[in-house]
Order: sequence, then structure tokens, then C-alpha cells
Amino acid sequence: MRTKVTLVLVFLNVALFFFIFKFERPWMTDPRAREARSRVLGPEAADIRTLTLTSSVPGGSFSLARRGDTWWLTQPLEWPANLHVVNSILHELQLLENVSSFSAKDLAANSMSLADYGLDRPKLTVSFASGDAPPTVLRIGDSTNIGNRLYLLSPDGERIHVVARGLADSLSLGLDKLRADTLLTIPAYEARGLLVQSSAVRLRIRRENNRWLFDTIINNARAGKTAIDLAIGGLNDLRVKSFSPAAPPATLPSVDPKLRVTLEGNNRRETLFLGDPVPAPPAAPPPPADASISVEYYAQLEGRATVFTVAVPTALVETLRNAQVRLREKRLLEFDLPNVTAVALSAPNQPPLTLQRLDAGATPADATWQIVRRGDPASGPQTLPADRAVVQRLLEQLTLLSAKDPGGFVSDAPANADLEKWGFNRPERELTLTFAAAPAPAPAPTAQPPKPSPSATVTLQLGTDAQGAIYARLDPLTNPKGSIYAVDLDLRRELPVAPRDWRERRLPALPPTATITAFTLTSTKPDAAPLYTHKLAANETWLTVLAAEPPAKKTALEALLAQLRAPRAKRFVQDAFTDRVTVAGDDRPWSFQLEATVALPGGTGGEQTSTKTLLFTERVGGAQQLAGSREFNAVFEIEQPLLDALWTLTSAPPAPAPAK
Repeated sequence: MRTKVTLVLVFLNVALFFFIFKFERPWMTDPRAREARSRVLGPEAADIRTLTLTSSVPGGSFSLARRGDTWWLTQPLEWPANLHVVNSILHELQLLENVSSFSAKDLAANSMSLADYGLDRPKLTVSFASGDAPPTVLRIGDSTNIGNRLYLLSPDGERIHVVARGLADSLSLGLDKLRADTLLTIPAYEARGLLVQSSAVRLRIRRENNRWLFDTIINNARAGKTAIDLAIGGLNDLRVKSFSPAAPPATLPSVDPKLRVTLEGNNRRETLFLGDPVPAPPAAPPPPADASISVEYYAQLEGRATVFTVAVPTALVETLRNAQVRLREKRLLEFDLPNVTAVALSAPNQPPLTLQRLDAGATPADATWQIVRRGDPASGPQTLPADRAVVQRLLEQLTLLSAKDPGGFVSDAPANADLEKWGFNRPERELTLTFAAAPAPAPAPTAQPPKPSPSATVTLQLGTDAQGAIYARLDPLTNPKGSIYAVDLDLRRELPVAPRDWRERRLPALPPTATITAFTLTSTKPDAAPLYTHKLAANETWLTVLAAEPPAKKTALEALLAQLRAPRAKRFVQDAFTDRVTVAGDDRPWSFQLEATVALPGGTGGEQTSTKTLLFTERVGGAQQLAGSREFNAVFEIEQPLLDALWTLTSAPPAPAPAK
């Protein structure tokens, strides 16, 4: 019996606890939680898609809608919204907290109503929706008597919250702050195309890899990357000046654009229509003709009916209206210096000359070049070492060769008469650059070995007109009617055709193991006494010999020894050695001779001796004296240290002749 009573009591206790936790506890805790909760909104504000504000202030109402990742104003105009301002509004809604709250049902008991808090006709009404959920409505009423706070009616209308003014302030910024003022937003790094159309020009410039090319007017002509980047940067900097022009345009810019600009990006495009300039007030003075000033235009964007005004710099407008010239690449040649393997140069009545690179793997600063000249058919071509610095300077000058600014683009479709007028029937210079062949792709295992791809070449012709102006064109054989450019170039200085102008200034030096055992400097006049002569005795060195000489003579002899070991020319004046040389306009014989005996260690412990001879003219003026060498087949101007050394030795009284 007692067991049955115990089981009944246990069952009744379980039923009582179930009733308390399931039914009575929510009745008590839910109202208390609502009263204690400080956050006004919950999940309904987590993913807001649309938002509408109704304001009692004229012009204060607006509607927003999210399209993808972008917010748009849909009322009172269709325009992208300022993302920072929209995010601020959303942040205020999602984190909206009350300072205190009370039930709206208790108002009647205290002889109060919604009108006492400005909530019967609220100043601001916010309606927003998240996803497909029904809209949530918040009503914002009057300010509190104490503190910078406002009354807000909850979405269900059951509670009145006292909240901070942050939400109302963010909603009351006005349309000028709420709408984005940017126009074209595709940056230069994303841009894939630029289209410009006006009454004078219609062109498209496309981007291929890292190059910009014209599609129209001048097919595949290069556009300047820097100029394009600056133009796109200028378009990105444009801002709306006014959405409410004082005098609307007679014709919409999209109907009759004076300038139409389109930027193509990654799967998107933006087009700006510029209409007529906004007329200035009657009393305003005319604007100065200054490229740095801006002109206000009526404008529209493609896909939007809104008319606005924008201030566009005069320089940007002129660049776009003359895009075929202003945006064109002014440099004629585009190549990498390490890829050049040969340079062929020819001129009228001159044998062609080729500069050939010997070590293709070296850097441009360390590359070795040689001069190749046509010789007799029996002997074949002749070669000479080329001056690396001179060839390097030529290649650098070619990379910088540009059309004049302004007026550098002379013609893109020259007639035969034009080619003759500009000197291309017999060009003053023709230069062909040969580039290393691109590596062939690896063949398939069963495929035949691929044929090596031929080296690429670029030919540059330079002509002159009757006034001596220089004109250039590229690849005349493959593009006979190609563009003609006016360039600034000193042909004689930058593109000489004589081999001596390209010859290596450093003549072959003595081996490090060679020893100069004797040298003599004499005049070439008959029976002239030596100006200086000495032969090293056993165990004697030039260091001890020169130590006994006066300082000036010692310095001069050191310069002679250095020239004998490593001869160097300041510049070559003839292509070959001759017994007589033209000095100061006169044909003269050589005046001085420097003869040295050179000893080289032999393979069996002996020595091999040879004689080195240099001939010199008299000093001409203050800074010129010529030298010649049969061994090197050269006549050249000597450098200043050697010139001063010879003057010291040849201007002194000659040493007495040895007694007979």
C-alpha cells in the first residue's frame, strides 16, 4: 500500500515540475527578458536587402536596395549609394540599443498617448526587409526632455524605447552624402579597353597583355601605356558636381553626346556621355584659355536616366578628343636590349656595316661586339672588335627614339610623292635590328624535332627633306605604306657608318707575363738623336730606372710604359694605317717613333722577343695629337695623359748623340 502511495506522489511531483518549466516559467521570464533586453532588433536586421526612409522633412525620404555587392539609391533617383554611409546606417540598425523602455499599453493608465512622444505622426519612419521576410517598420518620434535621445516605437508597436540619436543622425545626412559621387570606377589595372567617340574621332584602344593597341584609325598602332593610365586615372577622378542643374539641357547628353567615353573592365563596362557645357551666369567673365582649368558639362551615364553636371579638366577633354595623337605611343621601337644579336647599318654610297654580338648570354653591360665589314670576295668579310659602350649607347638611344611633340605623327598613309619628299626613295640611314629567336616549345615524344624559329628583325629607315628635317618609318618591305614619324636625331653623331666610329678604343694589350725590356723615343728626321732610350740591364727594373729621373720626366715615362702595355685610342681618325697622315689640313709624314722590345717567357725556359712600334705626329693645338700602328692597322687620336707625356719628352732638348 505504501509503495502505491509513494509512486503516486512521485508522479505528481514530476507533473508539477513539468508544468512549472513548460508553462509557468515562460509566462514569467519572457516579459522580464523583453524588459531587460537592451538590443532593440534581433535576427530581422541581420541581412537587410532593402531600406526605405519616410521623412517629414521635404527631400529627406529615400529608398535603398542591394544589388549583388552594391547598394543603390532607387528613390528619388536611380544612382549608386555611398557604401560607407549605407554601412553606417546598417551598423546603427543592427546594434541599436535602448537606454530604457516601457510598454505602450501602460500609456492610457497614465493618461498618455503616442502623440505625447511624437509617435502618432513620426518624424522618421524606417522600413527594411531581410531576404524574403516581411518588412520591419521602426517609427522615430520626438527627443527626450533630458539627454540627447529619441523615442522609438518597436516594430510590433508594444514598447517605446529611448535610444541614442546615432540612427536618426545617420538617416538624416541627406542625399548629397548618401549617393556616391564617383562616375567611372574601372581602374587602369582592370581596364581592358577604352572607347572614345566624338564628332571628330571614333576609336577603340584594346589591351593585350601589357600593351595597348589601336583597333581603329591606325590598326594595331601602339598606344602609350603611361598616357592611357593617366587618361583613365583622370576619368576615375571625375566627380558629380550637381544633380540639380539650374538650367536643364535642351538635349539630353545620351541623345546627342559631344563626347562619349567607355571603359571596359572585367565583365563590366561603363560609359559616360558628355553633353554641352553648362552656360555661365550672364555676369560671369569668360573663362581663361588654360588647360589646367575645368569646364562644367551636362552628363549622363549609360543605363541611368539621371542628368547631372561634372567638371572636367580641359586637358583631359583635349586628350580624349585628340586621342589618336595624344594617346599614341611616341616611341618608335620597343625591344629588350639583351635580345639584340646584330645591328646592320647602311647609308648611300657607303658599304654596309654590321655590329654582331658574340656572347648572347651575357648582360648588355658585359656583352662583346664585333664589326663585320665586307671584304674582297676571295678573303671574305673582315672583323674588328667593336666598342661595347658605343654600341650600348646606340641601343639605348634607339629605345628612346620618339616622334616629336607636337607634330611627330606626320602621316599614317603616305603617298609615293610623300615618300619621295621625305627622302625615303634613298634613305640617309637604314638600320636593321636582329633579335634572338624565341625558344621553341618542347616537342611531343612521338613528334618530329621542331625546326628552329627564325630570328625576328625590325628595320628602321631614316630620311630627310629639303630643309634637313629627319623622318622615320618602320619595316618598309612588309609595310610599305606604314606610318611616317618626324624625329629629332643627329645622324652623323648617333648613326655614323664608318667602321672606325664603332671600333673598340682599347687596342690589344700585352699579356700580364710580358716584360718591356727596352724602348726608344726618337724623331723621324734623319740623323736625329734619341729623345729617350734605355735598355734594362740584368736584374734592373723600370721602377729603379724611373726613380732616378726628375718628377716630370718620370711621370711622362710612366705614361709611355702604360700606353705600350695597354694602348688605347681616344678616337679613330682613319679606317687603316697609312705612311702619311692628314694633320690640320696638311698631308704630313709621321714625326716621332716609339719603339719597344717586349720579352715573353718561352715554353722551355727561354724568352721570345718582339718589337712594338707606335708613330706620332706633332702636337696639333692644345689637345690633339695622332698616333699610328702598322700592327693594329690604325690611326687614332691619343688621350690627354699620353699627349702630355709626349710633350714633356719631345719639347725638351734632345740627349747628345753617343760618341763614335
